[in-house]
Amino acid sequence: MSNIWRTYKGRSLGLRAALVSLLLFLLLLAVWHLATLPAVSGAGAAVTLTAEEIEYLKMMGKDPGAAAGGDGSKQGGFPAPADFGRTVWKHLSNPFYDNGPNDKGIAIQLGHSLARVGLGFVLACLVAVPLGFAIGMSPLLRRALDPYIQVLKPISPLAWMPLALYTIKDSSASGIFVIFICSVWPMLINTAFGVAAVRRDWLNVAATLEVSPLRKAFLVILPAAAPTIVTGMRISMGIAWLVIVAAEMLVGGTGIGYFVWNEWNNLSLSNVIFAITLIGVVGMLLDLLFGRLQKAVSYVE
Repeated sequence: MSNIWRTYKGRSLGLRAALVSLLLFLLLLAVWHLATLPAVSGAGAAVTLTAEEIEYLKMMGKDPGAAAGGDGSKQGGFPAPADFGRTVWKHLSNPFYDNGPNDKGIAIQLGHSLARVGLGFVLACLVAVPLGFAIGMSPLLRRALDPYIQVLKPISPLAWMPLALYTIKDSSASGIFVIFICSVWPMLINTAFGVAAVRRDWLNVAATLEVSPLRKAFLVILPAAAPTIVTGMRISMGIAWLVIVAAEMLVGGTGIGYFVWNEWNNLSLSNVIFAITLIGVVGMLLDLLFGRLQKAVSYVE
């Protein structure tokens, strides 16, 4: 009976939370719509402006006659929810088009960013997890390497970009290196902490049974430290997805970060808002993925 009540209570809380989230979303749309309502008509605004002022507004992407144009393709100022909806539909209806270096579909741009993040993250895993194991199992290594970790960890990943561009001489590879360098530290620290925090009782049992070091690492230490290691991976992925956007703004080429910067240069705020929303959604999905993985490897003592 108590299990049924807990299940009902949990579902009720989930439904109420979903309802509150929906109401907040509708409120946001309403505020957005009211904030973007034109104060005066486009023709009326154009009448009160001088020729120099109208030309300046056109150069800034705020054509005072755009609102009266009728097709809705251009609009001065911040886009309305309806304009944003049309932008979303335009990108999602044809996400794989390729019309040249500066005109690619959003799926292609997103794919380049995810590929860079994935490759840099995998390289960081290959370095951080084994090294974290060694540091966690060896007090000598922990004390010897701790000063280097504490000095290098606070450095902004983007600060490494000039050195990466100079030495690697490839913008895409430099972006992968930046992802690698920002992903290493959370995984390394969490892995070392998780390995060092394994219960001594389990290690003593393994020693009593004369388990080999390699077998002990894979059958005793790794399962015990897995939740902490995956937590480090989850943090690293969040940082990596944040950093790749800024890195692609700097190096250009392709990627969702470059898309944001390019659309800002084109003064297309609808596309910028769409890209920002997409970045947030993808980041949420990546976090949910690692959250499921963390739940799968967790255990109750």
